[in-house]
Amino acid sequence: MSKTLSIDIGGSKVKAMVLDEAGQPVSSRERMKTPQPATPKAILAVIEELAAKLGGFDRISTGFPGAVRHGVIETAPNLDPLWKQFHLADELSALLKRPARVANDATVQGFGAISGKGVELVITLGTGLGSALFIDGISLPNLELAHHPFRASNTYEELLGQKALEREGKKKWNKQLQKAIEQLFNLFYYDRLLVGGGNAEHIDFKLPESVHQIPNIAGIIGGVALWDSAAIGAVTRVD
Repeated sequence: MSKTLSIDIGGSKVKAMVLDEAGQPVSSRERMKTPQPATPKAILAVIEELAAKLGGFDRISTGFPGAVRHGVIETAPNLDPLWKQFHLADELSALLKRPARVANDATVQGFGAISGKGVELVITLGTGLGSALFIDGISLPNLELAHHPFRASNTYEELLGQKALEREGKKKWNKQLQKAIEQLFNLFYYDRLLVGGGNAEHIDFKLPESVHQIPNIAGIIGGVALWDSAAIGAVTRVD
């Protein structure tokens, strides 16, 4: 039975856990602060330290906060510019001597929470804003809603990211989130909207029936899907 080291790279923390083939934890969930500056070298050192604490594993799955194509980082808006065109999957495989796959962190979180039926949109609220879209369990690659216009000249991330929460306060941030949920429905006509990320805990209004909060652990559990033959159609398009 293969064991997967599942890693979630975030703007504030890097988390890791070892899972069995069913996505069940076989280790504790370890975490360390994201180093500053968050360069590839610094984050790889953190991952190496976390992996050493967790014991044996056969393969690696990683969720990254940016656009990923074929294991190569295209964007990393909340980390360091050195991530641009960084071959993360190859570097992880060389560092930890195991095969590695990488996808956008919202995609990985979605794999840990979706029903696999209909149109399911995932957004993650944290340092920035992550997004992923699934149709009948298949991920549409490289959806980056964060930097698209939301209201006036502001993007989704500018009004819903960590800086906006700190600047505007919870009351105004929640009002913006309510408006975003309405706008995203009119854009995608989703069957379900799944909302995750560390700042989802600040939601203080009743969510519509089709909108559900998902736990942060989904960002780890979903890593197994990157190696699941049932999801291979999605994996080949996002890793």
